[in-house]
Amino acid sequence: MKTIPKILESKSKIRFQDCDPFNHLNNASYINYLINAREDQVADNYGVDIFEMIKTEGRAWVVGSNQIAYFKPALVMETVTIDSQLLQFNEHSLLVEIRMWNTNKTELKAVLWSNFIHFDLQQKKRSNHNNNLMSLFSEVVLPVSSKTFEERMLQFKLQKV
Repeated sequence: MKTIPKILESKSKIRFQDCDPFNHLNNASYINYLINAREDQVADNYGVDIFEMIKTEGRAWVVGSNQIAYFKPALVMETVTIDSQLLQFNEHSLLVEIRMWNTNKTELKAVLWSNFIHFDLQQKKRSNHNNNLMSLFSEVVLPVSSKTFEERMLQFKLQKV
């Protein structure tokens, strides 16, 4: 039986239109890069296409909350590596950590914790994950020892990445 990865990874190039006058990725744009990377990674590695889910099931995830920390600037036209993992899940929500690194992953640029709520678009309310999703999440969840975002950021700072 083939095991599927718990940490997903992809590359992205920082575009001029997303940067500030200092040629740094704009603070708000980090979230777009990180969430877009996770969406592509999940589709490519787990076969979960949220747009197909919306069409066929009328369900997908919405962002319930985001917490982001910035460590080093991402620069215009820089290729970054973005990796992500599922930290926690329950019947109706996911907690995902998404990290942006320099291309060879020696310098951490930003970390995002995003809480996703499974949502029924027809009923306009929270929805439970189906059994297939719960099984997938059980297989790929990779918790960290930190219980809070602040504790996790301190862990990264102490690692000096």
